[in-house]
Amino acid sequence: MKRIMLVEDHPLLREGLKRLISGQQGLTVCGTAGTVQEALSLVESEKPDLVITDLTLPGRNGLELIKDLCASHQGISVMVLSMYDEMIYAERVLRAGGRGYVMKDAPPERLIEAIRVVIDGGVFASETVPRHFLKALSNGTTPSQPSFPLKRLTDREMEVFELIGHAKSNHEIASQLGISPRTLDAHRAHIRLKLGLSDGNGLTRHAIRWVEIGMLEK
Repeated sequence: MKRIMLVEDHPLLREGLKRLISGQQGLTVCGTAGTVQEALSLVESEKPDLVITDLTLPGRNGLELIKDLCASHQGISVMVLSMYDEMIYAERVLRAGGRGYVMKDAPPERLIEAIRVVIDGGVFASETVPRHFLKALSNGTTPSQPSFPLKRLTDREMEVFELIGHAKSNHEIASQLGISPRTLDAHRAHIRLKLGLSDGNGLTRHAIRWVEIGMLEK
């Protein structure tokens, strides 16, 4: 019986996932958590085979959880179940040490397929992730350069950029990411600097265009 831990801050979704996974042969959910800190504490006691995490969590995000688990619990595989477009985030997840990426609007059977692939030692993502990148990961190596165009942004800055592109207000972004308005302002300033944008309006237009292009290419 393979033990799976869920890290998701929405209780209804968490319970739905628990029922779905526990109903599959050979799989059981050994624990659930709503934050990175809760997850790290639970991992110590439950020793799961696989951790499935969302990217957006209160306080620290799912990418940070992946990096922590890869550093301190190398025998535990991690995959992401997220609302964010694979085209933007899957490569970051895999580069951080994650072994799979599934979007929340995928059918249940796709999630179960991904779980079994990752538990068996494979890497799971759709065709939006470059084939050379997946091949390198499957061979135990990591490509030296990321392939997508916003590589200068940190993982947190990428989250902020994505939310700006979805026309979220500063208050909504700060609340969703669990950060202060001052911290959000700092992230916005860093993004503008790294992308060579002169003001906040330019940042908003650039982010919205990026999101729209991503949707068109799906």
